Amino acid sequence: MDFSLTDEERAIRDTARQFITKEVMPLEQEALLRERRHQPGLELSELRELQQKAKKFGFWGLSTPEEYGGMDLPALLQSLIWTEVGRTFVQFKFGGEADNILYYANEDQKREFLLPTIEGERISCFAITEPGAGSDAANIKLRAVRDGDDWVLNGEKTFITNGNDADFTIVVAVTDPSKKASKGGATAFLVDKSMGWRSEFIQTMGEGGPASLIFEDVRVPHRNILGEIGQGFELGMKWIGKGRYLIPSNALGIAERALGMAIDYANTRETFGAKIGTNQALQWMIADSEVEIEAARWLILRAAWTVDQGWDPRHASSMAKLYGAGMVNRVVDRVMQIHGGMGYTRELPIERWYRQVRLMRIYEGTDEMQRLIISRDLLRGYTKIGGHLA
Repeated sequence: MDFSLTDEERAIRDTARQFITKEVMPLEQEALLRERRHQPGLELSELRELQQKAKKFGFWGLSTPEEYGGMDLPALLQSLIWTEVGRTFVQFKFGGEADNILYYANEDQKREFLLPTIEGERISCFAITEPGAGSDAANIKLRAVRDGDDWVLNGEKTFITNGNDADFTIVVAVTDPSKKASKGGATAFLVDKSMGWRSEFIQTMGEGGPASLIFEDVRVPHRNILGEIGQGFELGMKWIGKGRYLIPSNALGIAERALGMAIDYANTRETFGAKIGTNQALQWMIADSEVEIEAARWLILRAAWTVDQGWDPRHASSMAKLYGAGMVNRVVDRVMQIHGGMGYTRELPIERWYRQVRLMRIYEGTDEMQRLIISRDLLRGYTKIGGHLA
């Protein structure tokens, strides 16, 4: 059993690390300063400029098929790169990406929505969550009613990432109330903002914020259905599922960077005539953090590897997200404790991470939902204890 990276994997990982270190991390102090002024840490124009620089490094469309100009990287390599992105708190992501379910679009829709999104000319958001339908996504109420060649949408979506900036949304709406949304009663629509929906900013404990999307008699042409009528819930689960190994991959990078800061601080900060790293209490915090980081790493890489094998990744991805999200919360909490009062200030990114990583236990599947999935898979015999090695 070989746990090492191939030469190609290591080279791509190291190039991504080099880019993040040289091009993105130098922006951190300015980003912190802006955020203390309640401004975005990174403007959209600056993000676009960084993405174009990354393109020159060869990073464009990590998961985008080669026929659309992307790298079409295996899931394991994408995981390694997202870990590198996690090392900086600057809100950067590599360009050339589009929502994975946009590839279900027909040729006309691809020209109008998919290709401009890949090129960074358009911004999309995905909308399934509602005020009364979070973890229970099958309980959505937003209705789409057929009216000639159009569908008329009424209702609200909430906690939508990119909802404030998007110029079109992929919205899942109930089209057949006689059926459950999860059993063919919901359909996905591509809806331009110019068609009449509006967004309302939601302030959260983190930087930036999601949006509520309000639909009041929004008319959408029948040609804007994504996929097939009744396929909306299925597409929604495909969209959500992709993030369940990438979110903890990002968390891993945050935890490694934060722990490195704690080790440096413990080796330089003195109290009572000695480095604080000589205190057993702090040594145990550092040791526990390293063990948890390493445990999370292998759960995450196993989930990505499962994707690359073409196997059903849901069980492995749920374990990776559950443990990875909890791990990064515990590590950042310890790192703040090691830094004491300084860690609680906005002079360092620690308190920012403290707020940021708390969301990882909620979005794209709460801890409780991951536990439900994991236990259900075992109780119903969908998987065995020990997975593929059982």
